[in-house]
Amino acid sequence: MSDQKRVLCSSCDIYCQVLAEVSDDGAARIKAADNAPFRANICMKGVHAPEGFLHPDRIRFALRRVGERGSGQWERVTWDHALDDIAARLSAVIEQYGPEGFAVSASPWNLQSDNGVGRRFMNLVGSPNWMSGVALCAGNTGAINRMVYGWFPYPDYTKTKCIVLFGHNPRKHSWTPVYNSIRAAQQRGAKLIVLDPRRSENAELADIWLPLRVGTDAAMCMGWLKVIIDEGLYDQDFVARWTTGFEEFRARVNEFPLERVARITGVPADQIAAAARMYATATPGVIPWTPITDQQRNSTSAIRLHCALRALTGNLDVAGGEVLHGFHPDIVSESEIELHEELSETQKAKQLGSQKHPAFTYRGMEALREPTKRVWGLEYANLISGSYMANPSAVFTAMADGAPYPVKAFFTLGNNTLLSFANLQLIYRALMNQDLVVSFEHMMTPTSQLADYVLPSDSWLERASLSDGFGWTSIFRPSQKAMEPPGECRSIYDFWRGLAARVGIADKFPWKNAEELLDFRVAALGMNFSQFAERHPYHMRKLAFKKYEKTGFATPSGKVELKSSVLESLGFDPLPYYRGEPTPDPAFPLMAFTGVREDEFFQTGHRHIASLRSRRPEPEIFLHPDDAVMIGVTGGEWVEVSTSQGHCKGRTAIRDDMPRGLVRVPHGWWKPEMPKGKEGLSGAWDFADAQICPDDDDYLDLEQGIPHLKGLPCSVHKLPTLRASESIAAVLPDSLRPNKY
Repeated sequence: MSDQKRVLCSSCDIYCQVLAEVSDDGAARIKAADNAPFRANICMKGVHAPEGFLHPDRIRFALRRVGERGSGQWERVTWDHALDDIAARLSAVIEQYGPEGFAVSASPWNLQSDNGVGRRFMNLVGSPNWMSGVALCAGNTGAINRMVYGWFPYPDYTKTKCIVLFGHNPRKHSWTPVYNSIRAAQQRGAKLIVLDPRRSENAELADIWLPLRVGTDAAMCMGWLKVIIDEGLYDQDFVARWTTGFEEFRARVNEFPLERVARITGVPADQIAAAARMYATATPGVIPWTPITDQQRNSTSAIRLHCALRALTGNLDVAGGEVLHGFHPDIVSESEIELHEELSETQKAKQLGSQKHPAFTYRGMEALREPTKRVWGLEYANLISGSYMANPSAVFTAMADGAPYPVKAFFTLGNNTLLSFANLQLIYRALMNQDLVVSFEHMMTPTSQLADYVLPSDSWLERASLSDGFGWTSIFRPSQKAMEPPGECRSIYDFWRGLAARVGIADKFPWKNAEELLDFRVAALGMNFSQFAERHPYHMRKLAFKKYEKTGFATPSGKVELKSSVLESLGFDPLPYYRGEPTPDPAFPLMAFTGVREDEFFQTGHRHIASLRSRRPEPEIFLHPDDAVMIGVTGGEWVEVSTSQGHCKGRTAIRDDMPRGLVRVPHGWWKPEMPKGKEGLSGAWDFADAQICPDDDDYLDLEQGIPHLKGLPCSVHKLPTLRASESIAAVLPDSLRPNKY
């Protein structure tokens, strides 16, 4: 006999709805959903996830550090002991340094059942210093979209006639639902335009492929807009009625004739024009979110230019275009649970990074409070958990060096912080300089190895949860609890509620467990969460379009702000612009880009799952054949990639789909089977790409302060002959043990 539950797989942040079959002996099997819209949405990470949850090295009990930080010496303790001590030490930090001396880095997609209570806790104790990897992946995009038209629109693939991928490359085992939606749209006759330096899988299937130079997305957008405006391919009535700053915006676009754009991007002018015309005329069309544009020194401008393209061509809030969802009218949002109104204005003003790089901080979002309430009914809309964040580099600087003030307590929750942001060297110093570090995890990650406490987390099979795309949409999907967590693994809600009781704010956490909180969230539907999950694979009200005709847009002007009043009030250029490449250095003749997903892994996870590691046992550095000849390497040899920031290693993969001069460095590599502790960090010091990513001013987006990861000047050098690895045996069978440098 087996019990079957409908669950949301959080092996990545897409949350495919799948079925979990759990047998009487506790074994779980993941298979595709039985309802048509979701049937094809399953990938290898989800299928093999139970193998990871059963791994013998999974953290099943609370651990307390007993040696020096990073020594690898631990003792098992009870949850009560851990929470008592954490609460006492956190209270001591707050007493000495103020609540702002406490910071959190969290990955909401891994935690899944947080329901907004992490921010709630921080807001109630008075700390503004919450951050996440969404600072450079979707959360920052949501914040910038809000500055232009008040929400982050979601693509309607079901009716679209044109899809534009700016470097985004969904595949069958990576962003699987997006991949399936694109293929289905193409089968209906939709056009596909791909902009990518690489000849990616989607470029192979595109109607038009523009192989632009890495990091030049903003310039390319200027070229498209030049064509669209000059040729009258925009919705002139919409522009007249619903935009501000069009003439100034047009003047800025006029600074980018196609000849200039062609020089910057490396794409011929006639191809740029053809792509712009296709997008403007094959309407409705979509420009889906892309992590590529998120991670450039022109990120804010490029995101705003995507917004302008949507708005000017009539693709905003229409069927087949990109829809402004707003909040679900009958389900309580995480934005409400987070209690941002409880954090005082004095404490909000202390949020790290908000003076220099305010875009996604409280300061940057302040002007949107009234418009958001006017249009969407609430003052705070924390889309993708990314609208009210501290700047990561600023937080790590405060942790490491005490400037502008000390941060001395740090929680890293489902978030391998050390490998998840630029400048690993700074993050390491930051962690080593803390009075208290708490990690909430499945495995002993490099970050956990530097903690004072490592607390055991439940998995997505072991908890109930509710997802609306992290606040992006008004489509809610439930996840049923399929099995009990092993050992003493607990949910993140239990952690926050237990801590709240010990610091005197228990009354603000009235729900005894996460299930009670879920009941509260869906109560207006006249049912509890268990009933909701049984009846509804998903729940949404009928979408309305062009809602702005009744409410206006949730911006200060009530219109699409092509010239941003928000950025102007913050002292930035109110019009989009293009900054050239980082300062060249002859010591680094090649260009690297990092952060690209591998099918087998998500971010820094899954390297402990043998079925996945056997497919990709080592980090691979992609090189064009001509570059390999210049460097003097063949496929499978070990090399070191160097930038002004640092070095990382990988094995070469020689590929003719890579452009000359561009080097692909995989993201998030470490090896759980390698020696732990601060000296080795399970291979992070060897392989982690965060070591080569700088966060000094030349490599930061001005408004957001996020790092430039797409086009880092680099060099590549062959490493000496390798010696066989013995440590990999813990993960891989004999036939698949790779060599280690």
